[in-house]
Amino acid sequence: MIRVGVIGCGYWGPNLIRCFSECDGAAIEAISDLNPLRLAAMQRRYPAVRTTGSADELIADPRVDAVAIATPVVTHAPLAQKALAAGKHVLVEKPMTSSAESSERLIEEAARRKLVLMVDHTFVYTGAVRKIRELIADGQLGQPYYYDSVRVNLGLFQQDVDVIWDLAVHDVSILNYVLPLRPLAVSACGMSHVSGRAENIAYLTLFCENSLLAHVNVNWLAPVKVRRTMIGGSRKMIVYDDVEPSEKVKVYDKGIAVSQDGEGIAQMMISYRAGDVWIPQLDITEALKREASEFVGSIEQGRAPITDGFAGLRTVRILEMATRSMKEQGRLMEFEKAGDAA
Repeated sequence: MIRVGVIGCGYWGPNLIRCFSECDGAAIEAISDLNPLRLAAMQRRYPAVRTTGSADELIADPRVDAVAIATPVVTHAPLAQKALAAGKHVLVEKPMTSSAESSERLIEEAARRKLVLMVDHTFVYTGAVRKIRELIADGQLGQPYYYDSVRVNLGLFQQDVDVIWDLAVHDVSILNYVLPLRPLAVSACGMSHVSGRAENIAYLTLFCENSLLAHVNVNWLAPVKVRRTMIGGSRKMIVYDDVEPSEKVKVYDKGIAVSQDGEGIAQMMISYRAGDVWIPQLDITEALKREASEFVGSIEQGRAPITDGFAGLRTVRILEMATRSMKEQGRLMEFEKAGDAA
């Protein structure tokens, strides 16, 4: 039985507590939060679980085997470092840390102590994203051409990060999972419309090897909630609408065919193909429950989880480069070598 301690009972922490309490092979051992009202609410819901206002006390508890961190981004690195140093396996909310350098230190510490370090890239564990990865891996899309996403809504304005680190992190983690192609360069532009706050709207463009282009639009000031992604390939195209209650993934047998008419490139002809639309059946297991099971299974089996520290590092590196680009009004930032985005 893996005994889990959860640090943070704000927006996401209660979801982690619920899923680990229902996960085979796991039990909630302790809960920590600085807010006594939040702790009291968790105590009423889980009366057998110990609560504390001190994260350090939870980490030092010998009865805790693993720590799940659901706190502001700036606290991820120091809390995870303490937990690893105390011999605890760690699951940390996205993004893993606020810098690539601090992410690397966590990976090194976890490896040195032979502990599991996992990042809460929840969308990777959804049935929709897992199906998309399967379709691409099977070659049904052919050569991937583009990834185009709109992820907008009205709020929630975050105190400690801009809209890229809050929303685009989802698409970057999905992109790394379903299309594991090396990024070559990134450009981003954004704007803040609230004095003293970080950017609330941004457009991120990622240039990858094999002519793959990824574009992500994120916005905290949209009148409607949109979570829509299109992935185009040489054979087929996918539309993924996460807001859709059913039929979240649709596969379109549409595309183009290019032929040459013997007169050279000037006579190149483009024809269009419009076939059927296929709606694949998806696994409806809750993503966070699958993620909790993955964390527990990784600890029990001594293996790396799907969203391990390296997955978190790849995402953080891209976000970090995108933020630099945004601060310089969209200047193209090239990854110096393969390791910069690997």
